[in-house]
Formats: sequence, structure tokens, C-alpha cells
Amino acid sequence: MNGVSQVFAMLAAAIHLVVWPLESYLYGHPRVRYLLTGNTADAPEVRLWRFNVGFYNLFLALGLVAGLVLLHTGHARSGRPVILYVAAFMVAGGTTLFVSEPKLWRGALTQAVPAAVVLIAEAV
Repeated sequence: MNGVSQVFAMLAAAIHLVVWPLESYLYGHPRVRYLLTGNTADAPEVRLWRFNVGFYNLFLALGLVAGLVLLHTGHARSGRPVILYVAAFMVAGGTTLFVSEPKLWRGALTQAVPAAVVLIAEAV
């Protein structure tokens, strides 16, 4: 994999690692809710859902990390497809988020754009 795709894979992993505790553990704070949703209103009925979505982001990040580790430990034939699959998954997730709730466009772009750069950099 080229350098651009690897850097953006690391960036996408870092973003998802940061979002994990925000969604899973810190969503009760109004500033965190505003950062994630653009609204400070609490919705306690989604606490369990947010907790689960936070871990979803952790597992996506760990998928990219695993792919990068494979790539740099002599297993490029395994690492590259893992990275590309997780990146495509992130692009699909960001697209789904935007289509389902356009007002969350910032989160959708944050999730999808670094992963899209990975895919585009590998396609050219």
C-alpha cells in the first residue's frame, strides 16, 4: 500500500478511537453531545445504543490497526484487504449516516472522508 493510504488509514483509526469513549462513556456531558450531534439535549433512552455504537467505532479502528500491523510484519497480502474492507465499511457507514440524518453531516464526513482517501489512493 502506498504512503498516502497508510497515513489516512492511521488517521481514520485515530478518529474512531477518539469517538469510542465519547459515545460509550462521555455522552452524558452536554459538550460531548453537542460535538457529536450538534445538540445538547439529552436522550437517556439511547444510552445503550450509544454505548454499542461507541464500541462499533473501537472495533473499526482496531480493524485498521490490525491491517496496518499485518502490512508491516510481512503479511501485506492479508493486511491490504483488511484495510480496504474496513475503509469501505467506514465509507458506507458515513454515507448511511448522512442519508439517514443529513444534519449529522460533520460526523458523516469525519467517518467517511479519511477512509475514502484510503480507497482512492489505492485505486490510482
